[in-house]
Amino acid sequence: MGWRERLRDVRMDVTPLRTSRDFRLLFAAGTVFYFGAMVTYVAIPYQLYTLTGSNAAVGLLGMVELVPILVGGLYGGALADHVDRKRLLVSTGLVQAVATAALAVNAASADTAVWPLYALGFVLATTSALQRPSREALLPRTVPHEQILAANALGSMGMQIGLFTGPALGGVLIATAGPAWCYAVDAAGLLVASAMFAAMRPYPHRDETTAPSWSGIVDSVRYAVSRRDLLGTYLVDIAAMLLAIPVVLFPALAEDVFERPELLGLLYTAETLGAAVATLTSGWAARVHHHGRAIVVAAAAYGGCIALAGLAPSIWVAMLFLAFAGGADMVSALFRGTVWNQTIPESMRGRMAGIEMLSYSLGPLGGQVRAGLVADAWSVRGSIVSGGLGCVVGVAATAAYLRDFWSYDERTDPHAVAERERRASHGPG
Repeated sequence: MGWRERLRDVRMDVTPLRTSRDFRLLFAAGTVFYFGAMVTYVAIPYQLYTLTGSNAAVGLLGMVELVPILVGGLYGGALADHVDRKRLLVSTGLVQAVATAALAVNAASADTAVWPLYALGFVLATTSALQRPSREALLPRTVPHEQILAANALGSMGMQIGLFTGPALGGVLIATAGPAWCYAVDAAGLLVASAMFAAMRPYPHRDETTAPSWSGIVDSVRYAVSRRDLLGTYLVDIAAMLLAIPVVLFPALAEDVFERPELLGLLYTAETLGAAVATLTSGWAARVHHHGRAIVVAAAAYGGCIALAGLAPSIWVAMLFLAFAGGADMVSALFRGTVWNQTIPESMRGRMAGIEMLSYSLGPLGGQVRAGLVADAWSVRGSIVSGGLGCVVGVAATAAYLRDFWSYDERTDPHAVAERERRASHGPG
C-alpha cells in the first residue's frame, strides 16, 4: 500500500460537509458559537479581575454559572424533546447576542459596573445550557446513519477551532482595543450563527412528545441507567475527568516543578493540539465496530499518558505526553458520541444530551478539586501520577463490571440496529 492510500485511510472524512447543506449550517454555526464563547470566556474574568483585584471575585463567576449549567442542561434536554429544536436554537442564540451586546455596552461605559458581569454571565450560562442539547440532538438528523461518526469528528474539529482561535483573539482584542470589542465580536458572531440556524429546514419531532417535566427527566435517567452500554460511556468519561484531569495544576507544574513559567501557555494547548491531530486523522475510526472497546482503550490510554506526564523529566516531555493524552481523549469522545447518536431514540435524544452535559461538566469540576487537594496533601507530581493511574483502574473496573459495554458492536447491538432501521424507514432527515 502506497503513502497516498495510507493517507486516505486515516484522513478525516468530510463527506457530511460535502453532501448535507444543513450539516454545513449546523457545523458553521456551532463553530461560530464556540469561537465567540471563548472570546467572551477570556474577557469576563479579565474584566472582573481588573475591576476588583480579587481572584475570589473571578472564582465566584464559576459558582454563579454552575447552577444554570446543571438545571439548564437537564431542562434544555427536556425542551429539546418537546419544542421545535430549530426555533429553540434561534431564540437562545438571539438572547445570547443581546446579553453579550449588553456586556459590550457596560464595558464601554465610563463607569463600568461589576454586577452586570455576574448577571449577564448567569444569562449566558443558562441560554447556552438550554441550547446545546438541541444542537446535539439535531446533528444525527442532518446526515445519514452511516455518516454519524464522521459528523461527530467534524463537530469536534469545529469546537477545537474555537478553542484555539477564540482565546487568542480575545487576548489580542483586550490588549489592543479593550474588552468591549471582545463582546462586540461575540455578539456579531451570535447573530450570524442564529441566522444560520434559522436557514436550516424544519425538523419536526417524529413521535408524540410530552411537555417538559421532572418525571420526564427522571424517566430519561432511568433509561440511561438501564442501558449498560450508555452507562458505560458516562462512567468512563466521569472516571477520566474526575480522576485524571490535571489542568488546575498546570501553573504549579510550570512554576514550581519545571521552573519554566513562561511555557505555561503551551501546557494548556498541548492536549488541544493532540485532540486536533487525532480528529484530522480519524478516518480509520470508520473501520472500528467494537465501539465499547475503543472507548475503554482510549480512556485508559488517556490516564496512562497523564501519569507519564506527571513523571516527565522535562516540561517538553510532559507536553508530549499531554498531547498524546488529548489525542486519546478525543478518540474516546468520538466513539462515545457515535454510540449516543446511533442508538438513542429520537424521542429521548434531547434529554440524553442534557445528561451528557452533566457528565462532562461535573467531572472536570470535581477533578479540579481532587487534583488540588491531593497536590496540597502530597505533591503536584503525586497528584498527576495518582490521578492518571486511578483513571486506568477506574476505566478497567467499568469495563469489567459492564460487560455489555465492553462487547458493544454497532453492527449487532439491538439498539443500534433498531435505530438504523427506524432511520431507514423515515428516509433522509
